[in-house]
Amino acid sequence: MGTAGGYYVYILASWRHGTLYIGVTNNLPVRLDQHRQGGGSEFVKKCEEFASPQEAIAREKQLKNWRDWKIRLIEKNNCEWGDLSHSL
Repeated sequence: MGTAGGYYVYILASWRHGTLYIGVTNNLPVRLDQHRQGGGSEFVKKCEEFASPQEAIAREKQLKNWRDWKIRLIEKNNCEWGDLSHSL
């Protein structure tokens, strides 16, 4: 897996049912090393701001639905939540 033109979507989890991160890369081993060294996305440093509690709650529900979908996807392919990077 390298820079031969292929792109990969990946999901990282801090632990089982922990924080989830989705990214895209064309060099998965290098990108995983960057994450391990703290070079992850700026996404974890940002917050969304809303004008009303109703808007914030609606966004929270949307994100929770996405999270449930991601968890189902992970458990379909990796029910033990094992580190799959060794197979790269």
